[in-house]
Amino acid sequence: MRRSKYRRASSNRMPEWFSGRRRILAAVATLVAFGGIVTVTQVSNASTNRTQKKALSACDNMAAPPQAKLSTKTRRNTYTTNNGTVTQHPDDGAADAATTAQLRARCRQWVMQNVGTKANSTATANTNADVNGNANANGNNANGNNANGNNANGNNANGNNANGNANAAAPPGAGLGVLTNSCATSKLTPHDGFQKGDRCVSTEFGEVSSAARNPSLLITQAPQQVNVNTPFTLKVSTRNLIRDRFLAAGQGGYYVESSVLQNGLQRGHFHTACRMLASTNAAPDAAPVPAFFVATEDKKGGAAPDVVTIQVPGLPTAGTAQCASWAGDGSHRIPMMERANQTPAFDAVRIRVR
Repeated sequence: MRRSKYRRASSNRMPEWFSGRRRILAAVATLVAFGGIVTVTQVSNASTNRTQKKALSACDNMAAPPQAKLSTKTRRNTYTTNNGTVTQHPDDGAADAATTAQLRARCRQWVMQNVGTKANSTATANTNADVNGNANANGNNANGNNANGNNANGNNANGNNANGNANAAAPPGAGLGVLTNSCATSKLTPHDGFQKGDRCVSTEFGEVSSAARNPSLLITQAPQQVNVNTPFTLKVSTRNLIRDRFLAAGQGGYYVESSVLQNGLQRGHFHTACRMLASTNAAPDAAPVPAFFVATEDKKGGAAPDVVTIQVPGLPTAGTAQCASWAGDGSHRIPMMERANQTPAFDAVRIRVR
């Protein structure tokens, strides 16, 4: 029997438009597209690797700054008082100085965890680091420029917002002739968290509490006179201060953390210092170190006032001593107040040393 010339076409047969030369061209196009994806991925990975290597190289160039001068009569290491319930940080932790090896290790750890792992991450190539070990290239952070008032995704100086777009609202202090509100116009080196002068601090002020919750402080008990090199105590009362936040200055924790509130109350600590006055008729020289200085952190405090006893080991010479106490936020700045006519959380007494 003759086969019919009208056979049903096989369902597995390729359509005519996908035969011959068209099939070859499609295969080539697929390979080109796949090759393009691979190429883009390889370029992206190479860029990420270069970025990370550049940041790691910056870490290797870091060096710890020289240790700051310390008060003369204070213990050198952190200690506790009040049966172990109060932690005292001599000289705001300046004696607890970070080593070059520690800074480099912290920097490298941060780079491995942050650089190249997020979109828009950029290398930070300089020899500075903050308290958390973040490589800090003239203020540049991992996601963009943070130098001189610039934030992660664009300029924040002069009223520009996070995306680099002009902010329609007038900047704070408009019309008052404000000299500057960032480090954008400063010619000074960016501050790096260590105790150095002639620097510009770009850390934002942070949170400020309401007037009724602003911190206050008072020295409630102090001797009128003491003998040379004789221990004595001061009693200090604080209100609206949670004494649970302290970043050691010697580790790079100076002026690097913004003010933080907890349930509307300032988190931080307070300081106590005693210095000998050369004269009571003129403001003293600010440069010499005091005889005594501690930062008190005891995980206590709150809205209600309480009292902490500070033990001073003695003062070195006869004369008039000024002993002062003042509140600090996490990185040692005196807390802000809602109103300009409020008294800051500060107090001082004069003691005659015989």
